[in-house]
Amino acid sequence: MEYGRETPPVRPVENRLKDQEECYAPFPEEKYRQQGARCMDCGVPFCQSDAGCPLGNLIPDWNDMVYRGRYKEAVELLQKTNNFPEFTGRICPAPCEGACVLGITEPAVTICKIEEMIAEKGFEMGFIKPYKPEFRTEKKIAIVGSGPAGLACADQLNTAGHEVTVFEKDDRIGGLLMYGIPNFKLDKKIVKRRLKVMEESGVIFKTGINIGVDKSANELKEEFAAVVLCGGSQKSRDLPVEGRDLKGIHFAMDFLPQQNKRNEGDTIPEEISITANDKNVLIIGGGDTGSDCLGTSLRQGAKNVYQFELLQEPPQERTENNPWPQWPKIFRVSSSHAEANEREGKDKITEFCVSTKKFTGKEGKVSKIHGVKIEFGDPDPKTGRPEMREVPGSEFEMDVELVLLAMGFVHPIHEGMLVELGMELDARGNVACDDKKMTSVDGVFVAGDMTRGQSLVVWAIAEGREAARSVDLYLMGVTQLPHSEFLK
Repeated sequence: MEYGRETPPVRPVENRLKDQEECYAPFPEEKYRQQGARCMDCGVPFCQSDAGCPLGNLIPDWNDMVYRGRYKEAVELLQKTNNFPEFTGRICPAPCEGACVLGITEPAVTICKIEEMIAEKGFEMGFIKPYKPEFRTEKKIAIVGSGPAGLACADQLNTAGHEVTVFEKDDRIGGLLMYGIPNFKLDKKIVKRRLKVMEESGVIFKTGINIGVDKSANELKEEFAAVVLCGGSQKSRDLPVEGRDLKGIHFAMDFLPQQNKRNEGDTIPEEISITANDKNVLIIGGGDTGSDCLGTSLRQGAKNVYQFELLQEPPQERTENNPWPQWPKIFRVSSSHAEANEREGKDKITEFCVSTKKFTGKEGKVSKIHGVKIEFGDPDPKTGRPEMREVPGSEFEMDVELVLLAMGFVHPIHEGMLVELGMELDARGNVACDDKKMTSVDGVFVAGDMTRGQSLVVWAIAEGREAARSVDLYLMGVTQLPHSEFLK
């Protein structure tokens, strides 16, 4: 009642487009305490519900501790449920804020930024530090994939006293935290800082080993008491239209990791380098990955950047069929969109209801996109989906030299490890598992997007924690590791 919602200021667009640093400027400690004071400590805190936080974070409790300046207790409360608050505080879209009770009538509590602040205080004041268990079980566990699910699983199992080895096919640990999310959203020194804590706690990391290719998956299963698959949903959704095979058309996840590698000092060979510099760039897909491509293209010096989305533009406010505390499906402007809008002098950079018909090119390279506007009719009685039809006379073409496909991911890569293990898949092509995260192969568990499908980092952490609990129970017969709140 005394304070309004306030978030850290963003650095000027003209400055942040010149570097790869995070967008937000410093925010005084007193401001965070004021924002913590806005939390009402609700009798039924929906921010902790399945609509809010899948980790069941004790949000009102640590909000109150921040308000009172009791940071050690805030860190302890936060670490009870979340292994990596410094990640989620930066990159989570904050479903907890969408479910905030205050958000019914006023702007929601700034939960995510408070979470980030607590984590930073934890490192600054020495509350977050390596933890080596006093007792080791002598059970060896392999985790395949070092994204948020794999890291959370490793952290939990190491805490339980097991010897944990994380295998990563790339040359650096972190999965999408390292090679999917741009530095301007998550500075890699933040990732490396956490990895250092985990290494000093006893977790073993091995890079450059693609299980099922460089090392047999069955061999891994023989060497370890249990295996947890955390490889993510890495099969990108393609666009099978005429001209797709032209040079200059790439998946977003072929483009984004290259910039992260450059930021780390790597040199990308010219023959495989993908850059937006001085090009007309088209991004197809309006989600988070498309936004990341947008911000990266601007920083690389793109001549013009366009973004197409097949679906309709979301409403400015909640609709009747999207009530609180559900995640509000409303129009949002990311930091990258704000940058593009300002640079291009537009109200919004994304064009909605656009379908790509074909690509054409010169000398084997893409030079034009041919599209059409679409409209949506009444829902189909059988599927419930609205009928999609082209708008007559709305065909158009546009000059482009680089096309980035950011339309999401369909399922994990099947070739290699999953085929070798004979893994059962569900109807969507994800790895099937029971309620204990066990796959169809005894002793092999799964967590994260590989079984859940493309989702949020916070869900990946929850999945990793739940898989760790099941592995500990499987190996020891009992476990003291907690359930992930909404994966019981």
